[in-house]
Amino acid sequence: MSRVTRYCILAGIGLALAGCSSYSPRATGSRPVQGGGYYLDDGPGDHPPADLAAIPDAVPKAEPLKAAANRPYSALGKDYTPLASAKDYSGQGLASWYGRRYHGKPTSSGEIYDMYAMTAAHPTLPIPSYVRVSNPKNGHAVTVRVNDRGPFHDGRIIDLSYTAAWKLDILKGVSPVIVTGIDPGAPPPAPVATPAPIQSETVATMALAPLAPSSAAGAEPAATGTTYLQLGAFTDGAGADRVIQQLRERIGAGLPALRRLQVGATVKVQMGPFASLAEADQAAQKVERETGIHGFKVTR
Repeated sequence: MSRVTRYCILAGIGLALAGCSSYSPRATGSRPVQGGGYYLDDGPGDHPPADLAAIPDAVPKAEPLKAAANRPYSALGKDYTPLASAKDYSGQGLASWYGRRYHGKPTSSGEIYDMYAMTAAHPTLPIPSYVRVSNPKNGHAVTVRVNDRGPFHDGRIIDLSYTAAWKLDILKGVSPVIVTGIDPGAPPPAPVATPAPIQSETVATMALAPLAPSSAAGAEPAATGTTYLQLGAFTDGAGADRVIQQLRERIGAGLPALRRLQVGATVKVQMGPFASLAEADQAAQKVERETGIHGFKVTR
């Protein structure tokens, strides 16, 4: 029985949380803490792989669509019409995840759900298709293969496998994400020409805290050898803009310069430059304390 069918059967008894979980934060290393709240018997498996970080992202490839999984359908009183392609898709909303309750059972595609594979469920994206999912709070991003239907709750945009949610650090509950469709037939994006100092940037250890006034937002990069804080890396500009807005709202006038830096297909948010590593560390501590954003020192 597919997840769509199960959703419909359980709608009458108010199944408001099917196909998504909330869970306690990760423990040290790659194995999660046992416990936390989730619907009925859903949640993490008893014996997850020892190193979830080593599980590779899905690799996009051209695949024929599954006719039975791409017909218009209804779930929880709403009608859905699957898209013909994922290549132009872009959306933002809350992500949830589903685990052992569905592990080993058929998905809407007819494939068997593996909570440790890099897969996802979506109400209207083609089955199968590939998307990039990014967490704007920490800059983490994963590529997953859509092979199932769901979630069917207002505001929720995608249901992730356990491993995909772990990599994005959203096991503790529903979290905002950005979902971008991938065209497997498109050639790789041409590299964006950038100055040599940007191409040779190196990332070192980071920290975040009290800010000393610096140059105004939008200032040009400082000379080679200066230090910046990298506060996020995103697959589109919208995620970068949200982080910049959050920083300005939480920290205010004492904020050093914020920069939006395009490197290939990635948009980075950086703060600085700082006159010394100590000043960068102090700023890093304040940013983390005020916003929860954990940054990296970047030297040019």
